[in-house]
Amino acid sequence: MTKANNFQRIRELNYLQKAVLAAAILERMLPNYGLFSEATGFGDETTLRSALNVCWEKVLLPKSKISLEKQIEKIEPNVPELKDFDMFGTYAAIDVATALLGFIQGVMSKDESEFVNVAKISQATVARYIEFLLEAEGIEPDNQHVREHPLMQYEIDVLSELIDCVAEMPRIDNQSVKTLKALALSDGQTNIGLAIEA
Repeated sequence: MTKANNFQRIRELNYLQKAVLAAAILERMLPNYGLFSEATGFGDETTLRSALNVCWEKVLLPKSKISLEKQIEKIEPNVPELKDFDMFGTYAAIDVATALLGFIQGVMSKDESEFVNVAKISQATVARYIEFLLEAEGIEPDNQHVREHPLMQYEIDVLSELIDCVAEMPRIDNQSVKTLKALALSDGQTNIGLAIEA
């Protein structure tokens, strides 16, 4: 399964399918923020967690009186600055917040490209992490190294599986979303392969 192929497949989904897929990808990314927050004492993972919960609700019940603007206001102070932290986790935490803010904008403006971007940001986090790992081993990372790395292959496979799940949903409701969430988290790890604490 090639990268371009996955993104093309996402573009072919309808609005609702793209939205729940992006939310499922965010479920895999979000614990990276928690791990960063735990290590640094910066930020509040529960703010991001409740914002993502609200987004799931808004996608399933578009007429609900939920203020997504309020969620943005809550998330913004929780976005770390690279210059303040000297650790790889900062990148992953920024990517989570950026993807979540983009997702909320997408739901507010019905801009489907924001949902595709969530998948792209997730893959970019994985690529950056692979570069970090290779450099730590003294290997100069190039595109081929990154593309062929087991973590990237796994990210592509998981995304493909999530797309299959969404594409085959007869309808998108609480039950099908539960199934999708369970699939996204079934391997017990984040998109960069860190264990999610149950």
